[in-house]
Amino acid sequence: MKRIFLRQSLCLLLAAAAACTGPVALAQEEAPDAFIKRMLSELKDAIKGDKALRAGDIAKMTALVDARIMPLLNFPRMTAAAVGPAWRQASPEQQKRVQDEFKTLLLHAYAGALAQLKDQTISLKPVKGGADDKEVLVRAEIKGSGETIQLDYRLEKVAGAGWKIYNLNVMGVWLVETYRSQFAQEISTKGIDGLISTLAERNKSNAKKA
Repeated sequence: MKRIFLRQSLCLLLAAAAACTGPVALAQEEAPDAFIKRMLSELKDAIKGDKALRAGDIAKMTALVDARIMPLLNFPRMTAAAVGPAWRQASPEQQKRVQDEFKTLLLHAYAGALAQLKDQTISLKPVKGGADDKEVLVRAEIKGSGETIQLDYRLEKVAGAGWKIYNLNVMGVWLVETYRSQFAQEISTKGIDGLISTLAERNKSNAKKA
């Protein structure tokens, strides 16, 4: 069940950024909850208006994710947190390879799942904290034909770039911590290069299936 929730959650995490068509200045001025609400709402409209996206076209979804989603995530922070203490011991080349393989893993694993968002409704809870806070927690509720999904987004405000998403909690399960657990097992037995090799093999397998 947790695997299903994580799959849905990352889909929604990506969704929060996928429809970002406005200028960066807008994202910088928006409240964090408005940022999430606007992007989820715009994504729904984008999917409804595109037959290929509604049908789950993997190539088109992947291109959309790569072009519009990744720039709105703090992906280096997400990768470093997922790798854990071994990240600091990794060379710059190893860090880049892990990040590239991790990115490809997420693209292949979740791009096609975005189409299911077209019929869901979104509500957000008030954000606690001050207007000058640089890191905030945004809580959302996604309702569809099935079970209601409770989501927590962790956002940080980056100077000159606006809000960035760096972690997500769905039904009590944090995305980054879940990957950290998986990665730790690989690193403990095979080292950082072993993790890179494992991710590369998984990506090759996913590409063949796609």
